[in-house]
Parts: sequence; structure tokens; C-alpha cells
Amino acid sequence: MPEELHKQEVTSGEDPSVTKQYDHGTPKDVQWKELYELIDGKKISMLNTYRTGVGLVGRSMVVAKRAGPDILYLTNKNSTKFEDIAKNKEVQITIQDSKTQDWISIAGTVTTASNDDPRIKELYSPGVSAWFGDLKDGVHDGTANDPRMALIEVQSKYIVYWKKETSSLGFLKEVGTAALTGSVAQTGVLRELMEEDISRERG
Repeated sequence: MPEELHKQEVTSGEDPSVTKQYDHGTPKDVQWKELYELIDGKKISMLNTYRTGVGLVGRSMVVAKRAGPDILYLTNKNSTKFEDIAKNKEVQITIQDSKTQDWISIAGTVTTASNDDPRIKELYSPGVSAWFGDLKDGVHDGTANDPRMALIEVQSKYIVYWKKETSSLGFLKEVGTAALTGSVAQTGVLRELMEEDISRERG
């Protein structure tokens, strides 16, 4: 149900859409479980790197694997994102479901960006070759052995995500009621996982 806005929330400079949906009660193990379900159910993400003189640059990428709280990608080592990563290893990953509006934002550091990582063969599938092409020279063939095939591993440092907890009809009703009454819509939960939470989970 929508919650009433209080004067204190305004005078203290709070954002009620955040504070009223912030999840203080769900155990961390449940938060992790539901985060992993969201990531594993989406697969398509935006990987954002920092480019000198430009700022943040994003591109859509398929998650090759989620290794606990960390994310692995297969990609072409000739991509300009490798130039970005060479200068600044801090990256952001975002994932959103357009149907549910669930979203995830991960701030992390690229710890591996290599085309000789043995995990490439484990993660490779024939569909990946569609993004590489085959030069027909027996080398640049878009397979796991292609020297262009590289692995990017992002080690998470901070994760925030929002999970819808109403039906689609309930979402519309909640937002409509809130707008009419001057209350604040309660459509889901906002969760933060800090670096210490991530270290414990990874360990």
C-alpha cells in the first residue's frame, strides 16, 4: 500500500521512494539468492567503461557466466573497451527487465582481460562465433581457439538492486493510488550489498 509522506522526510533531505522501499529486514542469504535469480534469468547486460575525454561508454553484452557475485564475459580483444579497461579498470554493469522493471547495478573492477584464459573453452558455445566471423584462414574462425577470443572478469565491489513485489496490475494500481493521494508508491524492495557483504559471499 502507498505510504504517507511525512514532513521530516522532506526536511531531512530524504528520497522517500528509496527510504520507504529500502529493505532492512530480509536476511542476506535470501537477498543473494534472489539477486542471483534475477541475474541468471536475464543474461543480457550493459557493460559500462570509462573512456578518457568521453566519459562513460556502454554496450550490450551477454553474461557468459555468473561466478558467485562476479561476472564473466566472452568478447573480442580488438574491441575498444580493452583500451578503456587498460586505462581504468573500474566498470559498471547494469541489467533491467523491461517487463517487471526489476533492475541491478554492479560497480566492480576488471581483474582479468585476457585471450589465453583457460576458462574461454569452458564458456564458449557455437553461437558466440556469430559475432566474430570466420576468415577461413584456420585461425580467425570465431571458435574458442581464435586469438581474438578474450575473457573479461568483473569482480563486484558494490551491488544495488530493486525487485518488484507486486503484480503488473497491482503495480499500476499502487502508482495510481499514490499519485491521487499524495502518498509514496510501494511497489518493490531496494537492496544494497556492500563490499564487505560481497567479500563474505565470495569467500
